[in-house]
Amino acid sequence: MSEKVEIVGIGINNITMNEGCDIIKDFLYSDSLNMIFTPNSEILHDAVRNKELEKMLNDAQLVIPDGIGVVIASKFYGEPLKERVAGIDLMRKLIELAHKENKNLYLLATTQEVIEEAGKKLKEQYEGLNIVCTRNGYFDEAEEEQIIEDINNKNTDILLVGLGSPKQERFIYKNRHKLNAKIAIGIGGSLDIVAGRLKRAPVFMQKAGLEWLYRLIKQPSRIKRIMKLPKFILLSFYDAKTKADK
Repeated sequence: MSEKVEIVGIGINNITMNEGCDIIKDFLYSDSLNMIFTPNSEILHDAVRNKELEKMLNDAQLVIPDGIGVVIASKFYGEPLKERVAGIDLMRKLIELAHKENKNLYLLATTQEVIEEAGKKLKEQYEGLNIVCTRNGYFDEAEEEQIIEDINNKNTDILLVGLGSPKQERFIYKNRHKLNAKIAIGIGGSLDIVAGRLKRAPVFMQKAGLEWLYRLIKQPSRIKRIMKLPKFILLSFYDAKTKADK
């Protein structure tokens, strides 16, 4: 496993996308569940004040830097991350791996209409892809045991959970000893993009680390969430400085 860079108390795996692909392939043939979390600046900002979220992230088998702010912050600690590893891109690699290795996918996210649309588009793109269930993310605690049972009964290998943070991390973490899958990953709103309900930023903006700006332009209501980016940068700067001064 790769080395980790600690940013505001959270260990982030220092990997490239290619290294991440090697790791998830190993996970797929392991003997137990592997949790993959994909924190961006907003999630790390929240984890500073949410000890439950901090613990969940630190207990995961793989934590990738999903956001340019995380990569920038790593430089303050003198241990720069190799690159940004976007959660949606790693999810795509997982789906490609499931297709190639003939593994079972379980999709748990968003609304029923959107997730069925996403499942249909994935099957069109990857002929023969084994999607064993498309289940919406609107359920209460009383339904969790039934969902866990369904995931296990369907011989799920890879569980994609898009419930938003920290709900998706909490669901995976809480049920980590009950799930028989090999991989469970928090994917946020990635399946909304797959379904065509949301659009990713143009490639040049992705490469320039400006996806946050694209989202803000498209969804001005996200301004409060986007403002956590500069707050996180300041938090990480002072955290790194404090540690360096000790």
